[in-house]
Amino acid sequence: MALRLAPSVASSVRSQPISSSLSVAAPSSWSGCSSPKTSAGTSLSVRSGSTRRSSIAARCSIDMAVVTVGQVTEVDKDSFWPIVEAAGEKAVVLDMYTQWCGPCKIMAPKFQKLSEKYLDVVFLKLDCNQDNKPLAKELGIRVVPTFKILKEGKIVKEVTGAKFDDLVAAIETLRSA
Repeated sequence: MALRLAPSVASSVRSQPISSSLSVAAPSSWSGCSSPKTSAGTSLSVRSGSTRRSSIAARCSIDMAVVTVGQVTEVDKDSFWPIVEAAGEKAVVLDMYTQWCGPCKIMAPKFQKLSEKYLDVVFLKLDCNQDNKPLAKELGIRVVPTFKILKEGKIVKEVTGAKFDDLVAAIETLRSA
C-alpha cells in the first residue's frame, strides 16, 4: 500500500506494529526549511485491523522528505537535519555511502534488514556525491561507508568501513542506554 504525502514523494507503509510516530517541525534557523510557526511537518498514522502504520514527513524547500519506520530513507543536504530534529529522542543511524563504493553496496541490504529489525530507530542514507559534499564535510566524512549514530541531534557514535557487527553493537549499546 502506498500513500502520497507530497506531490513529488510517495512512501510505502509497513504493516508492523508501531509504538509511536514521529512529528516534524524544522527550526526556523535552517535555511530552505519551513518554520514550525508557518508550516509544520506531517505525522501520519493509518490503522488497519490491529496494525498501526506510521510515517513522518519534513518539509524542506519545495519538496517533502518522508520517513517510514522500518525502511531506509534517502536524505540530502536539505532534508537531513529536519529529519534528525523530527526524530526527537529516537536514535538516528546515517549510512554515508557513494554509488561507486563496493563495500557500500555490500552493506546496503544489511542496513535495510537492520531498519526492518529496529523499529524504534530511524535509518537514513546519504549519497556523498558532489551535491551533498557540504553536509558530508560538516559530518566529518573521511571514508565510505561511514555510519553516524545520532541521538537528540548529536553524533554519539561512528562506525567506519563495512563492519556490520560493529554497527549492530553500536546500535544495541545506544538502545540499551
